[in-house]
Amino acid sequence: MSTKKPATPKSELAGTDTLDRSNTNAKLDSLETFRSDATGQALRTNQGVKVADNQNTLKAGARGPSLLEDFIMREKITHFDHERIPERIVHARGTGAHGYFQSYENHSALTKAGFLRDPAKKTPVFVRFSTVQGPRGSGDTVRDVRGFAVKFFTDEGVYDLVGNNMPVFFIQDAIKFPDFVHAVKPEPHNEMPTGGSAHDTFWDFVSLQPESAHMVIWAMSDRAIPKSLRSMQGFGVHTFRMINAEGKSRFVKFHWRPTAGTCSLVWDEAQKLAGKDTDYHRRDLWEAIEMGDYPEWELGVQVIEEENEHAFEFDILDPTKLIPEELVPITPLGKMTLNRNPDNFFAETEQVAFCPGHIVPGIDFSNDPLLQGRLFSYTDTQISRLGGPNFHEIPINRSVIPIHNGQRDAQHRSTIDKGRASYEPNSVDSGWPKETPPAAVDGGFESYYERIDANKIRQRSESFGDHFSQARLFFNSMSDHEKEHIIAAYSFELGKVEREFIRARQVNEILANIDLELARRVAQNLGLPAPKAGTVQLPKTSLDRSPALSQANLLPADIKTRKVAILAADGVDGAAIDAMKKALKAEGAHAKLLGPTSAPVKTADGKSLPVDASMEGLPSVAFDAVFVPGGATSIKALSGNGVALHYLLEAYKHLKAIALHGEAKQLLDVLKLEVDAGLIVGADTKSFKAFFAAIGQHRVWEREPKAKAVPA
Repeated sequence: MSTKKPATPKSELAGTDTLDRSNTNAKLDSLETFRSDATGQALRTNQGVKVADNQNTLKAGARGPSLLEDFIMREKITHFDHERIPERIVHARGTGAHGYFQSYENHSALTKAGFLRDPAKKTPVFVRFSTVQGPRGSGDTVRDVRGFAVKFFTDEGVYDLVGNNMPVFFIQDAIKFPDFVHAVKPEPHNEMPTGGSAHDTFWDFVSLQPESAHMVIWAMSDRAIPKSLRSMQGFGVHTFRMINAEGKSRFVKFHWRPTAGTCSLVWDEAQKLAGKDTDYHRRDLWEAIEMGDYPEWELGVQVIEEENEHAFEFDILDPTKLIPEELVPITPLGKMTLNRNPDNFFAETEQVAFCPGHIVPGIDFSNDPLLQGRLFSYTDTQISRLGGPNFHEIPINRSVIPIHNGQRDAQHRSTIDKGRASYEPNSVDSGWPKETPPAAVDGGFESYYERIDANKIRQRSESFGDHFSQARLFFNSMSDHEKEHIIAAYSFELGKVEREFIRARQVNEILANIDLELARRVAQNLGLPAPKAGTVQLPKTSLDRSPALSQANLLPADIKTRKVAILAADGVDGAAIDAMKKALKAEGAHAKLLGPTSAPVKTADGKSLPVDASMEGLPSVAFDAVFVPGGATSIKALSGNGVALHYLLEAYKHLKAIALHGEAKQLLDVLKLEVDAGLIVGADTKSFKAFFAAIGQHRVWEREPKAKAVPA
């Protein structure tokens, strides 16, 4: 008797070219009930309840706090928080460092937070920087928002200031956060692109959500491709409260300002770095700390008196808005210094758990609806990632003061609790641990006494309704080269979008409301008709420009920690190398000697000089500037070396300062380049001043139009 199974008819094979869909759909539907098509279906909760409003969290009044009873928001956020294990859903790729924060003075008039009241106190901190979109294996230099999260280990408990390198966000209400992240993440059908937003689902979402316009233009600016983590600003994004010992509350916005200045990569450089050194940002931070170039940031706040809450042309509770510094200056509070690298990446950087709900007395929340949702989401996420509610016992998360409460047991408990009472009040253990009544200073935490008298409602406050004025302010505040980069970024990203109607919607309904010339240029680059007018009437505003928004105005006054490549071959002028290294060291900058190979090079007088790497081993994208010392034999060798010539052309294309010493002037003819403000030719050390001045400007922006034609 034959055991051979009869052949399956081709019409039933779901992978063949001859599949008759009309005959097999019913069978597929009956066998694969897990497949779902949402076409024509109502939006429902996981319990089958139809959703009437998927845009707004339930709040006590349009500007009031979000309510815990909002089961729709909690279900949505809870599901979102647990969609990935164990990698973070967002901010998966990160790097961190230890350091300390020290207050400039006693800020007790502003807050009763102890770490801001004692200028002699050094509060330990751990900082984690990250990209938002990509997984752990993605590149450091992709166009993306960067996370900037700081954990303060204060004597009053752990305080987490969890922010970004941009002062605003894409959405106004936390209920939309899962939608935004789902849209910006790689597309679900092919898991591409990794670490980038240049795809249909992201641009579909943001073109349908005008509230995202301000944040998107920040993401299309140079802010999204920072030169290093050390040269990156940080922002708390939300409006918080500070409360002093007398109970006086003020609204505040947090700012981190790097002492190294704020600057960025150019786009071609960022793309090349993604391939040549995926770990560029984390390597730069690590090496700076190891060399003793400790990164520093000044912490400041914009302070808004409670009575001035409604004094602006925007709502200070709207997380898509910033407060221009021209309206409210930044008050410096203190300085953070990072001076120690982690001992173990996983144990520290990967297991660190941040939550904006980790606050100390003297700091409290506002009713920002995005912040209100984050207070729930972050803790919920850590429970999934770190195996339960005891993530606070992991060493990197552990408070510097002892913890006593009735929260015992659960997974991964490491504390062995003595005593029989795990409840409060108790008399078995003489009532311990006990509550600490609130007091002016050093008392128990007491939430700010805010009166709420409003209806429960799902509604966006009308004061959140202007989505374009600040996006226009940002664009108007940019320098000419920054505007060109924004136009190029929109053109590049939208050029990757397959669906033309999404591109057209972004141009006509978003960009045209920001700036018509911006919209026209992007439309031209995409082959779309240029819009003739915006679709909304923008309100009149008191500010047309804010210089503090442009990175062109945020450069440091020196070239400390900058890196200069010195290119040399046998026969090089050793004295010129020594002079440059000495001059750079005096400025606090660093030099690396690069040769055609990793072998030592010989100077013109026969000395052997060890090199730090070959020119291929440390490419030009790893440096801020290039110096070529003289020496007839060396220059002859470099003139015939394709790697060396490409090195200089690439540095030129990326608008970096280049200094040619002595016979190196001959390279101008070989490369067919002309001297400019950043291409310095000199025979002695006097020319170093001009070279250093060009490095201090970060880039030679006037070279950019000409450099675009240079192959590299």
